[in-house]
Amino acid sequence: MERKASKMGLNRTGITAHPVQSKKEIEGAEQRPPSSQGDASAIWKVRQEFSREVDGLGSVPPPTPKGMVKAAVKLMKGSRATVFIDKLGQRAGFERTGVRLYEAALSKLDVFGTWEGGPSREQLEKIRRDELSHFALVKHTIEKLGGDPTALTPAAELQANMSEGVPKMLVDPRVNLLQALDGLLTAELVDNASWELLIQLARELGHNEIAEDFQQALDAEQEHLALVRSWLVAGTMLEAKVGEEAAGAPA
Repeated sequence: MERKASKMGLNRTGITAHPVQSKKEIEGAEQRPPSSQGDASAIWKVRQEFSREVDGLGSVPPPTPKGMVKAAVKLMKGSRATVFIDKLGQRAGFERTGVRLYEAALSKLDVFGTWEGGPSREQLEKIRRDELSHFALVKHTIEKLGGDPTALTPAAELQANMSEGVPKMLVDPRVNLLQALDGLLTAELVDNASWELLIQLARELGHNEIAEDFQQALDAEQEHLALVRSWLVAGTMLEAKVGEEAAGAPA
């Protein structure tokens, strides 16, 4: 199915294509004064009041009593350990979402196909499996430390709110595979930085085995990032060819 990401067509969103109507629109706006005088300071004050009144994004749950060992009890004491559990919860949610992102990318591949230098089904499937294994790794780590992997920690909720747009974009039926790669690139950049932070926290807490496991996950994520970048570059360059219909150009 052919659907280029950057194609010329009948786009009515700009005003310069309609000088008569745009002039009337501007005149009408000038005739109607704003509903309030002043700047944005009033809304700033309202936001500040809300920030003072409401609680934060939940809390980090206490250790689970079932299967708790001395090492877990020791780890869960102190602010650094609480931060670690919070970030582990964030990573678990993100990796679980990552599986869904690559499932969506696979559906785009089925509809639009790929291009020379673009992703193959085998590559997308492998990354999807990697994301699933990383979720299982984080889940196991949380349980090992006496935490509850089903709990929504503050960092996990924050990450869910921030990354809400990427899954929404990937399941949009108007978006093709090349356009979907922009969302995957955003996710992979965040993923790499987050694993780096987790490794640093693990080493700071003296959990070198966990840090080594996380380093393997980071190595895989770095490969994912390099692949997504290369697919996006190849597809964009093919679309940018002027004056010719490139064979195998991204649809």
